[in-house]
Formats: sequence, C-alpha cells, structure tokens
Amino acid sequence: MAKKGDTERAPLSLYRKYRPLQFGEVRGQESIVSVLEAAVKQQKIAHAYLFAGGRGTGKTSLARILAHALGTNEQDIYEMDAASNRGIDEVRQLREGVSTLPFSSTYKFYIIDEAHALTKDAWGALLKTLEEPPEHVIFVLATTELDRVPETIVSRCQVFNFKKPSHEALKKLALDVAKKEGAQLSPAGAELVALMGEGSFRDTLGILQKVLTVSADEKLSEEEVAKVVGAPASETINQFLKALATKNIGEAIATFHQATDSGAEPAVFALLAITKMRGVLLLRFAPKMEAELSEQFGEDGLKVLKELAGKEGAAINAQLLSELITALLEMNRAPIPQIPLELALYRALGQ
Repeated sequence: MAKKGDTERAPLSLYRKYRPLQFGEVRGQESIVSVLEAAVKQQKIAHAYLFAGGRGTGKTSLARILAHALGTNEQDIYEMDAASNRGIDEVRQLREGVSTLPFSSTYKFYIIDEAHALTKDAWGALLKTLEEPPEHVIFVLATTELDRVPETIVSRCQVFNFKKPSHEALKKLALDVAKKEGAQLSPAGAELVALMGEGSFRDTLGILQKVLTVSADEKLSEEEVAKVVGAPASETINQFLKALATKNIGEAIATFHQATDSGAEPAVFALLAITKMRGVLLLRFAPKMEAELSEQFGEDGLKVLKELAGKEGAAINAQLLSELITALLEMNRAPIPQIPLELALYRALGQ
C-alpha cells in the first residue's frame, strides 16, 4: 500500500497539477461538497464512505480534500489501488495497519481506489473492519462500478454518487487551464477538447495536455486541436450531414472514408456527427435552445444546423440518430471500425 506522496519525481500531468486542493475548488459536485463540508464543520464524520461514479469525476481528489479538511497529515493518508492489490493478503496487511494509532493526526485515512476489484475473500476481511472500525480510522472506497460492491459493504458506508461533469464545465476547465498554461484556446477548440473528454475531468485535461505538447502555436484553433485528437474538419461533418439529409448514402459513406483515410478516427467522426445531429433535432423540436446551441457551435455552425432542421433535412431524424449512437458503441468491438456506421446508414436510409 502506498502512502500519499510516494510518487516518482516527474513533470506533473495537468490533471495532477490542477487537481482541486480545497472544497471550494471542486467542480461539478456541489451537492456532495456541501454535505461533506457540513459534516466536517459539525464534526459528524462517518468512518466509512463510498464514492461511486465514472472515471475522472473527482472521487479520489475529494477523498484527499476530506482528509486534509480533517487535519490529516500526509504520513497518515494511505492509498491502495484495489485493481493491483485485490487479494486477502493485502487487506489483512491493511487491517494490521488499522490497529495502530496515527503518527501525528487525529485520523488514519485510507483511500481504496477501484474498490470493486477486491476479491470475495478480501471483501470478507474488510467487512470485519468496517463493522467495528477503530475511532481513529476513516475509509473512503472509490469505485466506478457500484453494482460490483457487495451490499454488506454498501450498507456500512455513507454513499455518494458522483455525476459526470457537464459539457460546459469541461469546456470551461479546458479554457481556464489552457490560459494558465500560457495558451489561447479558441472556444471551438475548447468545445472539441470537452467533447473528446467524454464526461471526465481527467480525460479532458489529458487531451488538452496532448494538444499543448504537440502544438507549437500558442493560439489553438479548432483545426489545431482536431489534428491532434484525430478529428475531421468541421466542414467534413457538415458535408456528411448534408448527404444524409438528401439520403445520399454513397456520398455520406465516401465522405466518411475520405475523413478516416486522412487520419480521422472512425469513433471520433461518429461522435462529432452525433453531436451535430443532436443539435439539428434540438433546433427542430426545441427551438428555444438556439442561443445555447449558438454558443456551442458558433454562428457559422448554427447556420448549417438550422438549414438541416428544416424540411430539406427531414431524413435526419430520431431513428438515424439512434442508429449512429448504436454504431458508435459497436465500433470498438467491430473487426473493421467503419462497418457499424456503414450498417447504420444502410438500415436507416437504404429503404
């Protein structure tokens, strides 16, 4: 089991460099933060917490913040990656450590990441400690798969469900961090970084770091970001959607293949097409969202979407959007990643 601070001396990733250190710096988890802050102020601390949510949503960061808010020194914070230390021997070692007093803090604070990976025997050994925890011990179990955590464990923890950050929260994060790093990230570029982050603070900053590392230009346009992340040009996606609007399957597939032959990732192409197709349908059925969509896609992008939201774009409908979403989900399993999207077009438009 590693103690906090036992890391290699290497340049910090953006995610670690800009990891929140106080409750007030946490993004996107306001309700959880308010409950934990109140618990600290009122000294009503549980001895076991279960933080559940998608990757990169801030579970371990908030666990560390809670530890520090309770005055726990670094030497009394212990981290364990259950994915690598999942057996009963590791948990027995943990139980032995639990019995000793902290070095210089009120609490010994244990953070068990990827807790769902523990074996059945390991869970059984940990359960005994959670049933009668020493007064000086606090556990935070973090998991991306709550359904794999035994109910006997869940019932002995205060459970907090971390939600995925919104697209706007990820976009703002990308813009803020890029500025701090001395780069000028265009709003359209930030949109693409946030979209590729797929609901994860960590993944969003990982993509931004890749862009900042590869690019020699301090001004980062959408085109600059697209080159790094394997995304097609915005106009290419527009061309694809216009072909779909006229049910021109041949033109749509040709556009798709030209993009992938030029280096675009099939899944990224599909994701961007789905995002714009969603914008078309929102303009058609929820026109009051125009201002929000204008901010997301820009004036030029919005103009294209509005054209497709009219009668000439009737072939862009809910069925087609559903087919493309299915195709995106199947791409990782397909022997040739282009096939699911091609099949989706045949099913939706080849009638």
